Amino acid sequence: MTAPLPLTIIGAGSIGQRHIGVAQDSPAVDLVAIVEPDETRRGDLAQHGLPMVAHLEAVPPETRAAIIATPTPDHWQITMDCLDRGWAVLVEKPTAHTVDAAQSLVDAATARGLPFFTGHHRRCHPFTIAARDHLRDIGDLVGVQGLWSLRKHASYYNAEWRRKPGAGPLMTNLSHEVDLLRFLLTDDITEVTTLLSSARRGFEIEDTAAVALRFSDGALGSILMSDAGASPWSFESGSYENPAIAGSGEDYLRFTGTAGALSFPSLTRWGPSDADEIEWSKPLQRHAPVPFARIDPILEQLTRFARVADDANVEDDVLCTGADGVKALEITMAAALSGRLGQPVRAGDVPGDFTGV
Repeated sequence: MTAPLPLTIIGAGSIGQRHIGVAQDSPAVDLVAIVEPDETRRGDLAQHGLPMVAHLEAVPPETRAAIIATPTPDHWQITMDCLDRGWAVLVEKPTAHTVDAAQSLVDAATARGLPFFTGHHRRCHPFTIAARDHLRDIGDLVGVQGLWSLRKHASYYNAEWRRKPGAGPLMTNLSHEVDLLRFLLTDDITEVTTLLSSARRGFEIEDTAAVALRFSDGALGSILMSDAGASPWSFESGSYENPAIAGSGEDYLRFTGTAGALSFPSLTRWGPSDADEIEWSKPLQRHAPVPFARIDPILEQLTRFARVADDANVEDDVLCTGADGVKALEITMAAALSGRLGQPVRAGDVPGDFTGV
């Protein structure tokens, strides 16, 4: 049996503590250190027996991998510091604060021959992996429609930065949807058009964004994002993956193709009812949802990451590579730039230093 991978987690905020929890439960890793500069938080967690340190220099030398769960502006420097130490890295999304910064991390990891991933954990659900096969059964993609709408509680906005540009659903939540679509579909997103509204909460940032997508093969898509609208439609509520968000079991993505349709995450599929031409006068046959066991995707992501970090010969086609993380960031930035300019933006036209505001 392979020895557990010596792992350090950097950042002990809300997402960092999710990583800490699964690392404690995982036989694949040995949690040797948690880096947290905030003295009060560090002291509180140390009282629970966690291996807390204040800075990277205090991390044990046997460390071989790191998960970075700090605020986005800190991602670039901390990731570089970890790569310079020869560690494999998984950094929370977004990879960095700009496309240029994210690409430089990919280049640095490649030059050092080190595994480097972005934490888009939705890929790790069994139903997400299976969806790629089911999408092949609906013919050529015509379009995809998504609705992510969760009303965040009022106290969420007590922190001033959550009411400022860069903290709305567009920059906070859209990158998850972008990476998921890129994972599920073989064609990439080439152009984005965004409409923004702050009418419901009245903050400086948007509370609602309508995003139109163009894919490389001509398919189109749309996603409505809102943290003001109450609904049962979101990845989190549909999948029950986040214990802090009420589950509904409702689908929130619908794919239409030339030979049928698929709703997600249930994977309910609609296909031809006979061998004749598929057209609107003929009913489609409904294929019942496929049951999947619920897992903790953060734990599954950690298990996959540990396997790759521990053995240079192991490959994983589910984890979000650094390069994929850059693409998700680029499309998210394109959406933000489109909302700012009031016009369509192609992926390659996003300035490398654009921060989304």
